[in-house]
This record gives sequence, C-alpha cells and structure tokens, in this order.
Amino acid sequence: MTTQYTITELAREFDVTPRAIRFYEDQGLLAPSREGAGGLKRVFSGRDRTRLKLTLRGKRLGFTLSEIRTLLDLYESPTDTLPQLQAFLDTVVHHREILERQRADLDATLEDLAQYESQARALLDRNTAHESDASAKT
Repeated sequence: MTTQYTITELAREFDVTPRAIRFYEDQGLLAPSREGAGGLKRVFSGRDRTRLKLTLRGKRLGFTLSEIRTLLDLYESPTDTLPQLQAFLDTVVHHREILERQRADLDATLEDLAQYESQARALLDRNTAHESDASAKT
C-alpha cells in the first residue's frame, strides 16, 4: 500500500502553512491527486512528501523556485543523462559561489562590528573611569 498524506499532515510535519503547500503545488513542485466530492481533497504521495522536503531545504539554502524545480526534475531523472547532470552541476556551483561571497561579506561585517564594539567598550570604560575620578574629587 502506498503511503498518503493530507495537506494538514504535511503542513504539521514540515512546520509550514497549508497555503504554502498549495503555492508549491501551483508552482508545479507538487502534484497531489484529488479525491472526494468535486475532487477538492488533496492527497499527497510519498513522492510529493519528498519533493516538499527538498523544496523546503532548497528554500533554506536560498535557491529560487525555478532552480528548485530544475533540481527536483533532475533528482527524478535517470542519472546517466549527461546534459542534465551538467545543468545540475552548473546550478550547484553557481549557488555555492554566491554563498561563499555572502559568507565573505558576513565575515567582513562581523569583523567590523567587533572593532566597533571594542571601540565603544573602550570609550565607555574611559568615561566611567573619568566620572569615578570626578566623583572622588568632590
């Protein structure tokens, strides 16, 4: 028997809103089947659950929905297709380069903030010492 999930179950499991899941469906990232009167009830498969998990992971890593869709399609394609593997590699390399630039920017910003913090502490220490000296003289 195939495992099936409701939108509520997936939303709860991955801590997202049903609206977000419907949005990912609208974007072609998920393809639940429909059941019930008028086909209103969405039924998600194990494939959909995996695609949602990978979509959310891709979003956390900063991938666009278009990049995620491409990666999901590659994930499900035969592994011996060289053009698809090259496209996958190009996407991953490009994104890694972006993240490395962002990390360098963050490191530089953190270094600047540490210097500002040190300078502010030194000024506070000097002012505190100056006020203590002034209080002692009166």
